[in-house]
Amino acid sequence: MLTLAAGFAPLDWLVLGAYFAVLIVTGVVFALRAQRSTDDYFLAARRMPAWAVSISILATSLSAATFIGGPQQAYVGDLTYLASSLGMMLAAIAIAIWFIPAFYRARVATVYQLLDARFGPTAKRSASAMFMLGRVFASGARLFIVALPASLILFGEPPDTQHIPAWQLVAAIALMASVGIVYTLAGGISSVIWSDVLQTFVFLAAVVAAITLLLVKIPVGVGEIARVLAEAPGSAAAGSGDSGKLTLISLSTDPRAPYSLWAILVGFTLLGVGAYGTDQDLVQRMLTCRSARAGSWSVIAAQLVGLPVVLLFMGVGLLLFVFYQRPEVMGAAAPLSAPDDSRTIFLNFILREMPAGMTGLMMAGLFAAGLSSLNSAINAMSSTFVSDFYTRWAPDRDPVHYVRVGRAAVVGWGLILALFATGCVFWQRSSGQTLIDFALGVMVYAYSGLLGVYFTALFTRRGSTASVVAALAAGFLAVVLMEPAAWSLALDLPSLRWMLGQIDVLRAASPATPSGVSAQEGFLRALSFVLGLAFPWKLSIATALATGVCVLGQSARADAVVTSPTSEPPPR
Repeated sequence: MLTLAAGFAPLDWLVLGAYFAVLIVTGVVFALRAQRSTDDYFLAARRMPAWAVSISILATSLSAATFIGGPQQAYVGDLTYLASSLGMMLAAIAIAIWFIPAFYRARVATVYQLLDARFGPTAKRSASAMFMLGRVFASGARLFIVALPASLILFGEPPDTQHIPAWQLVAAIALMASVGIVYTLAGGISSVIWSDVLQTFVFLAAVVAAITLLLVKIPVGVGEIARVLAEAPGSAAAGSGDSGKLTLISLSTDPRAPYSLWAILVGFTLLGVGAYGTDQDLVQRMLTCRSARAGSWSVIAAQLVGLPVVLLFMGVGLLLFVFYQRPEVMGAAAPLSAPDDSRTIFLNFILREMPAGMTGLMMAGLFAAGLSSLNSAINAMSSTFVSDFYTRWAPDRDPVHYVRVGRAAVVGWGLILALFATGCVFWQRSSGQTLIDFALGVMVYAYSGLLGVYFTALFTRRGSTASVVAALAAGFLAVVLMEPAAWSLALDLPSLRWMLGQIDVLRAASPATPSGVSAQEGFLRALSFVLGLAFPWKLSIATALATGVCVLGQSARADAVVTSPTSEPPPR
């Protein structure tokens, strides 16, 4: 049997090696630049051009999840995921109007320092801790995703393509985490942003090359391809009905559909606000611009450019569907068989069907997408740890000392991400979700509480340190309680089953209790509905709960409104 590794020719290794060589050279160049303070290392002295920041935001938000998961999403479903860009654009506009100007007026190095003036240092550190926990979840999941192709290159295709051996994935995770740590150590956020620019062009060239090759291999014109896709079933299970794979908008009211128009307008808008307004990983880039205006335009431009980029990746998935699933269209050019695992559908095409040299380019693009998000996450968590925690434990130290601590934190967070990514090997396999759904779903844990806190801080005069901590906990626990894995464990607890049994006994003993389903059956029906909700609705529910909890507090600093127009702007 031909393994995937056998499809990697010497020319491919040469191309991939050239990519990593360029990456190393750029890292060395940035390492030679003096990093004398945390402002240099974590904010690039606020000198980054808006266009570079915009591309870096795009690269970080896409990641390997889009490179692999985007084609998978279109291959097994339709184009409704593309409509999520509408919610993200609405979020970007909100961020540009309310969030970025507030961060610049408050002269913050991390977005959580803004909460210090509003609620106190404990609230700031609590939000910082929640970010770091959430970023471990989100970036660890992305590191796991990029380990899929790395393991196939290193070890070839396993006999059972549905189950890549865990040890192979763990080895690939360790390798990718090591590369990310070493590069991030070099030059701080400026090196991360400029490497994002380089890597964005690499993975865009790769996806355009893939589309071109697929159009050449499919022996019919674009019009016939469109007709075949329009007649193929889309994501009926997700609420798209009987419409074809070219469906862009789903008007389904099914709460299990993650990409219905209603889930996008509510849930994805909240997800975008969480990502671009409360997540230091992305906001840190906007804070490197020369002004709030430039930072605001960078996030909007990233969404405008991101829409056609995501369309390209989903276009690959649609063409792969025709290539593998429509032999009547392919004729004599049809492949012998389609891969069993949809997660590796694009990888199989890259490593089996592409000519030598182009395979190496594609894998370089994939690693570029994965490393760009990994580098930025490590840097953001390091900056948050130093700015919001370490400087309190060791104040008034030499600026160079804080840079050294920041570099040590880069190593520490890289190791933690690798450990969580290892756990994702088993988590995603048991969840049965597509890679895109899995990557987005894990972000909900931290964003719900953070959104509640920031909505309270920016748009009300209420809230307190205690209510901030309670809101963060409430948002996180609400998401946990809506996860099937949590209840699969809880329902095995004798105490819970005993309680449900006692409720049944009381209902039976009361003549006023109407007959009907048992308490246990009714509880399980309601629980089944909640657990089946798509992740945008889980985020919406948890955010509403967290906001309600946060506004219960009465602020002792109600007059310390950080969005005051009289606040001094940051230096240019």
